[in-house]
Amino acid sequence: MLKGIDPILNADVLYALRAMGHGDDLIISDTNFPADSVARETTMGEVLRIDRSAAEVVEAVLSLYPIDTFVDDAAARMEVVDEPDTILPVMQEVQTKVSAAGGPTMIGVERFAFYDRAKQAYAVIQTGERRFYGCFALRKGVIPPDEA
Repeated sequence: MLKGIDPILNADVLYALRAMGHGDDLIISDTNFPADSVARETTMGEVLRIDRSAAEVVEAVLSLYPIDTFVDDAAARMEVVDEPDTILPVMQEVQTKVSAAGGPTMIGVERFAFYDRAKQAYAVIQTGERRFYGCFALRKGVIPPDEA
């Protein structure tokens, strides 16, 4: 246990968050996402797990992880198939956590395009989220010298 670090962030996740650099993507997925097979193509090469809701995981991650402010797609959600403008409750809960951390409104990414983005990510954290479309991408930003 460490002071000031959310206890749901395990050692493997902390290692990945620390190792990532500016512009690297982190995927936070639901339980139905093909996390293991997708994660094999990422920089980490293996899936990380936190058995909590997507919103809880996003909140914990964003307590340490800056979101990129230089790009328009720094925060993204997987779109509902054939309903790209639909915002499900799980998406709204995660957006609330992203907004509370000073992040942007998430953009929607078509399902298969999201899979492609995920394969290019640094790491995938599979959550215990059982609701459909609980899949998100967060691009790492920078921490200015005065905040380190």
